Amino acid sequence: MTPETLLAHHDKAQLWPAIPPSAATSASTLDVPHAYQQALAVRALRVARGEQPRGFKIGFTNRSLWPRYNVFAPVWGTVYSSTVQLCEGQGTVALGGTCQPRIEPEAVFGLRATPPVDASLDQLFDCLDWLAPGFEIVQSHHADWKFDAPDAVADGALHARLLVGARVPVHTLARDAAALHAALAAATVRLYRGDQPSQKLVDQGQGSVVLGDPLQALLHFVQELRCCPGAPDVQPGDVVTTGTWTDAWPVAPGQTWVAQFDAPLSPLQVAFVA
Repeated sequence: MTPETLLAHHDKAQLWPAIPPSAATSASTLDVPHAYQQALAVRALRVARGEQPRGFKIGFTNRSLWPRYNVFAPVWGTVYSSTVQLCEGQGTVALGGTCQPRIEPEAVFGLRATPPVDASLDQLFDCLDWLAPGFEIVQSHHADWKFDAPDAVADGALHARLLVGARVPVHTLARDAAALHAALAAATVRLYRGDQPSQKLVDQGQGSVVLGDPLQALLHFVQELRCCPGAPDVQPGDVVTTGTWTDAWPVAPGQTWVAQFDAPLSPLQVAFVA
């Protein structure tokens, strides 16, 4: 599909047309480098109509999910002024315009500086501004969430919405990269549906499943971003969400979800509306 067609399906929350088996196995099947060029072209179209990039999402950093979704390496995409919301622990997210939405509890970083070339973890740590819990709402324009890595990349790395919770300056949480790595790797999250005492525990996870910890995931992303022709570099003020600590779970208007993170992250609650 052309970038214009991809954006039209995104705007209308429509599934992509099914690909005949003969086409899916042909030599013309989309590959990951081409998919990134399509995604960057869609980004340019969104910017041209007034949307402003606010940073990036990293997907498929949780290796345990790779076989389930047929994607075997992390991918990245853009988040926009139209898709990011900030809150202080409770927020409301509209699902209108999303396609088969699912929820993911994640750690989100804010950048205060662009990391140097070939940055070490300590240099990356020095470029961080804040850390926050987040809910990324992901989506797929493939029926039943059946896709491969190029499809996921061309589909905006599956990004739909991002709710960012209470932001805390990183340097108040850890003295250096090693301390932050240890804290985030050991932290756990419990994901609940409902906000009452009878709420249902849906899933649980740990920061270590995200390429070792979210800081390691961020470093991997910065390196991969700079290998992509035409991709913009990370900028001061960018928001980067680093991948889910649990599986991605279907959501619907009228539901409330709660993520009970351990320190250094704080709990986050979201209510979904149409």
